Amino acid sequence: MSFTIFLGNLPPWVTAEDIQSWLMAESFVCDSIKVIRSPETQESKGFAFIEAPNAEEMQAIIKRFDRAPLDGKLLRANPAQPPRSRNDRRDERGGQRMGAATGTTDPQGASRARGARRTGSAAGAKRTNAPKTAFAEELAKAL
Repeated sequence: MSFTIFLGNLPPWVTAEDIQSWLMAESFVCDSIKVIRSPETQESKGFAFIEAPNAEEMQAIIKRFDRAPLDGKLLRANPAQPPRSRNDRRDERGGQRMGAATGTTDPQGASRARGARRTGSAAGAKRTNAPKTAFAEELAKAL
């Protein structure tokens, strides 16, 4: 079982060493810390993942850091959510899925969507192969 904590709303200057020192100052233990950065610029995206050794430590870290003030912002800390499947992400954007709840699809909508993908630019084709979220990107690197 994973005890991963999402720590969000971080200022861009925060590093894994900063988070480690905050945890040590509060006598918390963690297995690892990963500050998520943009692959192009290496700037922080404003969130990190902390691996806790057990559920009790995870809850204690969340309780201490959720809504804690830092640089005029309130940090967010909660259990990390597993990555969503591609179908779930497509549904959130309003895309059609074959055999959705009623077992039917909109043939014109489906053909329009296929046509849009075929006629999309090369940049659009590149985006479809890339992970959609930073969490998915980090998970892909780990696997």
